Amino acid sequence: MYEPLSKQEDYLANRVVDIATSIHKYLGPGLEANVYEQCFCYELRKRGIDFKKHVNKPIIYDDFIIDDGIRIDILVDDLIIIQLKTQEYEPPIWTAQLASNLKLTNLRLGFILNFHTASMKDGIKRVSLAD
Repeated sequence: MYEPLSKQEDYLANRVVDIATSIHKYLGPGLEANVYEQCFCYELRKRGIDFKKHVNKPIIYDDFIIDDGIRIDILVDDLIIIQLKTQEYEPPIWTAQLASNLKLTNLRLGFILNFHTASMKDGIKRVSLAD
């Protein structure tokens, strides 16, 4: 149904995980989401990776356009959606929302990064619409 991820998508996915893990290792859990967001963007910039913060994407329903239908925390290189979280409870709807956002934006890869975990490996959720 979907093509495999590109080399660029794989490369960026590895960088996303590395950045999230490094930030969490240094700062730990329990801070406000904007702190992690600023550090994440700093690391992207430092590594020369293109990104946009707080991106609004339209949703088209029938012939009706909702201009700010989707809000993306960080869009990495116009390829990967990053949703940052700092909550103890991780509701399953987060994964469904990210999958919907990927489908509606015609992107194939996204991450939910929840920094409110003891270990960042438990806070990384990868969602892919690729084989």
